Amino acid sequence: MEATGKQKIQIVLALLIVVAGLRAAYVIYERRAGREEAAQEEKRAAPPLNPDYYVTPKRLRPYDLKSARQLSQQPVWVKEGYRYSYYAYDSARRRSDFSHPAGVLLPIEKLQIKDVATDVTPGAADQKQVIAIFAKEGKTYAVPIGTLSGSDYQIYSDEMFYIEDPRQLYKHWPADIWESIAKHEVKPGMNELQADFAIGMGMPERSADSSSKTVHYPNGGSPMTITYRNGRAAEIVRNPS
Repeated sequence: MEATGKQKIQIVLALLIVVAGLRAAYVIYERRAGREEAAQEEKRAAPPLNPDYYVTPKRLRPYDLKSARQLSQQPVWVKEGYRYSYYAYDSARRRSDFSHPAGVLLPIEKLQIKDVATDVTPGAADQKQVIAIFAKEGKTYAVPIGTLSGSDYQIYSDEMFYIEDPRQLYKHWPADIWESIAKHEVKPGMNELQADFAIGMGMPERSADSSSKTVHYPNGGSPMTITYRNGRAAEIVRNPS
C-alpha cells in the first residue's frame, strides 16, 4: 500500500478515536449532570434534619457507689417529670422513709445531689436501694437511682438525669418554646420532647399510623392528652382529673 493511502487510513482512525472519545466524555458528562440534578432535587424534596438528633447528652455510666457519686460534682436536671418519687431522709439514721412518698420530681427540675448511698429495700432483705440524697426547701430527701443485690449494682441515673443544662443542650429551640416549658405549658407545634420538658412523662397509645401519635400525660394531677401529627402537637386536650 502506498504511503499516501496509509496516511489517509491513519487520519480516519485518528478521527474515529477522537469522535469516540468525545462521545464517551459527553456520556460521562450527561450522567454526572443527571446525578447532580437528582441529588439537588432530592435535597430540595427532603425535609431538613431535626437538630435534636445531633444532641448527645453526656452519660456517667455509673457502676458502683464511687462512680455514682460523680452526680454530686455538678447540678442535675430531671429528664422525666412526675415519674420518680422521692422520700424524706434521716441523715442521722441514714434511712429513707419509703412508706411515705414526699413528692415526685418535676419536669426539668434542677437538683444538687449531696451524696449517693445505699439504703434498705422494704420487704427485700437480699437487696438494697441505691439512693441519691439532695436538699429541697431546707429538708433532706432521697430518690432511688438503682439497686444493689449482693455485689451487683444496677444504677439507672443516666435515664433519670441530665448532667448538663438542657437549655444549653437544646439552645437551638426558640425562646417562646423555653418560655412555655418554664410555665409547664404545652402549645401547638411543640415536638414530643419539648412537651415532655413542659409537663413530664407521657404514656403513648398504640397506633398503626406512623404519622400520628396520641400520648397521655398525668401532668402532676392535671392530665392531658396530646395528639402529634408528623411529630408536632396538633391536638391538646385537658382531661378531667
